[in-house]
Amino acid sequence: MILEDRLAEIYGDGVEVQVERYTAVLKEFALLYGPGEVWLFRAPGRVNLIGEHTDYNGGYVLPVALNKDIALALRPRKDNWIHLHNSEAEFAPFSLAIEPEIALSEAGEWQNYVQGVAQTMAQVLKRPLQGFEGLVSAKAPFGVPRGAGVSSSSALTVVMAAALAAVNGWRPETAEFVQFCSEAEWYVGTRGGIMDHFISVTGQKDHALFLDCRPPYQTEAVPLPPEVAVLVVNSGVKHQNSRGHFNRRVAACRAGVGLLRAAFPDISLLRDVENVAWPELERLLPESITVGSLAARLIELGDLPGLTADAALQVRACCRHVWSENWRVRAAVGAMKTADVTRLGQLLTEAHISARDDYEISCPEVEQLVAILAPQAEVAGVRLTGAGWGGCVVALVDREVVTAVATQTIEQYEAVIGITAETFVCRPGPGAEMVIRTEVI
Repeated sequence: MILEDRLAEIYGDGVEVQVERYTAVLKEFALLYGPGEVWLFRAPGRVNLIGEHTDYNGGYVLPVALNKDIALALRPRKDNWIHLHNSEAEFAPFSLAIEPEIALSEAGEWQNYVQGVAQTMAQVLKRPLQGFEGLVSAKAPFGVPRGAGVSSSSALTVVMAAALAAVNGWRPETAEFVQFCSEAEWYVGTRGGIMDHFISVTGQKDHALFLDCRPPYQTEAVPLPPEVAVLVVNSGVKHQNSRGHFNRRVAACRAGVGLLRAAFPDISLLRDVENVAWPELERLLPESITVGSLAARLIELGDLPGLTADAALQVRACCRHVWSENWRVRAAVGAMKTADVTRLGQLLTEAHISARDDYEISCPEVEQLVAILAPQAEVAGVRLTGAGWGGCVVALVDREVVTAVATQTIEQYEAVIGITAETFVCRPGPGAEMVIRTEVI
């Protein structure tokens, strides 16, 4: 199969620009490493329609895979070294030997995600591994926007894991591979869940993925209502997931589980009390409690970097968000199956309020985008998406006018905030895969 035909299978309409993109990647690879066989891989980012911060609590999520992805061209090596370049000059090339223990690089360095995959695979497979020489390409407008809450870091983790697994002949089951990717990303210090990796691996065209994040990870592909488009708007404000406020929310939820065990001794996740009425749970949870007070009560929070004994955790509000968000996700699946766009939009709006007020993960720039989009008659619903503290909002917009809505949003946001927002209409795409093996000269 020739490259153009393969790309048409993956991307559908507008394949010409993807042919130009991959041709440029192959040309740059040849300049770096010379002629010969090249393996091409890709892994998409994601936008989560609804279900924020529920994944690591064993709850429900409803993401879609973006038609924006990270491409990786590689050539296997016979030794255990990885030599990697990036098509964006701001990311310096590096080399590493695949070993069971690899020292963490400076915080924020892109090679940490590659090191996490390499170290974790060496630990899992317990045998000498082959490396590769490669080129990563995530340039705009095709690449996953970084720091925007659409999982560029997880897409990089997944594409590296898929490539290294292929080079070394490892073919795990889907759930095992997704869990591997999630644990590999823990290397950088963020204790997230498995949603980002699951949708990056298993995405389907024109469908969202309903995912039950409690093992054994039940899934269902849910079609998007055809009359709406998913508009993603990047606020231009970047966050760093590895900062303490993400792990503090994780800790608050774990604290909630520990405190609720006094009444529900068999629970291990907030998901386990989904069928208990919230007023019954609320009375058992303090508004705030310090890490040190939890330790004195023998409630363990696990390995979460950056927590000090005097750190105050907002347990009740965080648990309320997760409990209510799980029910919103289930209701959203029902609305999508019946093509009830109005109800689906209402659920997105409710989810945003909960994320803003209870989980406290919004910021002024994101709120400005919501204020611009929410009043428009053509917008069924809008909410922040991603880990929070910046990043993107996702809106359900009448497909016929989505371009006009995007243009108006950009103009109004720049007039108020002074930042030019990036917008793109998301057409849900397929999950990570090898694109093709080909030759460069």
